[in-house]
Amino acid sequence: MAAPASMDGRLLLVEGESDAVALRTLAEVAGGDLAGTGIVVAGGAHATPPILLAHGPRGSGRLVGGLIDRAEVPFLIVALRRAGFPCIPPETAPARAGFGICDRDLEDELLRALGEDAALDLIAREGEASALATLRSQSAWADRPLHDQLRRFLASRAGRKRRYAGLMVRAIPAGRHPAPLRHALGLV
Repeated sequence: MAAPASMDGRLLLVEGESDAVALRTLAEVAGGDLAGTGIVVAGGAHATPPILLAHGPRGSGRLVGGLIDRAEVPFLIVALRRAGFPCIPPETAPARAGFGICDRDLEDELLRALGEDAALDLIAREGEASALATLRSQSAWADRPLHDQLRRFLASRAGRKRRYAGLMVRAIPAGRHPAPLRHALGLV
């Protein structure tokens, strides 16, 4: 895997802390780091417009991309246009602006890349197998697919998404890291 292109003085925009952890960890795993690159955590997709305005082409010009969930893409396209990013045709606008698009969310991407068995092993190594077993036995989750149970587990306690983001990125074999993360870092 090629090291991330130099992004000195540039910014990446992400929805949450777990996205930032995943990008920092992947940059490190890929043989580089994001020193000199800021990661702006918006706190949700709907908080991105002011950040895009401040740091997009009509602002400081420092924003070079980030991560976003597919469901938020229509909202992002409108915000990119207002911030002065080239957005024609709209369906390619986020990628052209340097955004990696997660199909459902970051956790879905990481779980697919890692695999369910490896995720179960990782959770057990972290001493949380019993917490996962408790969630899986609850009536609301007992009949759901394992992938969905794992996604819910990651979101079921404050800080867990952030904690596992780095652990999962490190556990994913080289060459299998999710495309949206690689795209945001310029690794594709």
